[in-house]
Amino acid sequence: MYWMRKRNQKRSFDSPTIEQLTKVSYKELHQGTNGFSPTNLIGSGGFGSVYKANHVSEDHVVAVKVLNLQKKGARKSFIVECNALKNIRHRNLVEVLTCSSTEYKGKEFKALVFDYMKNGSLEQWLHENEENPTTLGLGQRLNIIIDVVYALHYLHQECEQLVLHCDLKPNNVLIDDDMVAHVSDFRFWNSKTCLSHWQQLSEGY
Repeated sequence: MYWMRKRNQKRSFDSPTIEQLTKVSYKELHQGTNGFSPTNLIGSGGFGSVYKANHVSEDHVVAVKVLNLQKKGARKSFIVECNALKNIRHRNLVEVLTCSSTEYKGKEFKALVFDYMKNGSLEQWLHENEENPTTLGLGQRLNIIIDVVYALHYLHQECEQLVLHCDLKPNNVLIDDDMVAHVSDFRFWNSKTCLSHWQQLSEGY
């Protein structure tokens, strides 16, 4: 099992970077999300909202994270996330497919396009509800824990620079069709930034 996981991880390193991917237009994202309709909204985070979309040119379903540029730090978050994601590839991390950075009607628009995870977040599976009448079994929970650990090990030990997630929680662990877990919604911090942050915190006490 360990050998198979390592083989899958090595395959993931060969994925194309953002520069090699065709950029998607605002028009296509607008069309795929039905005008960013509330019915297509599947989640929201600190810097934006996530919509389910039909990627017309690629003919498959994707998730589109639209940045709320009115929020302080959103532009910086977009730049940092693009620069980090283009160099990060792992089977247990949500993969960025492409991005969009343009203007529409005189307003700035920035979005990231990810693989869509049909089975939603781990948070939805931890508690019984109408959408998920059954919770995860012990074996499934153990596999998800292992998936998350592999993702964190990759970020901490196998990247050129240490990358810390800084916001790991059940809502940020997404489950694919095969019940494999993928860590998402990073607060990308490298070791230098993390050290600066901890120094600021220590000065506050």
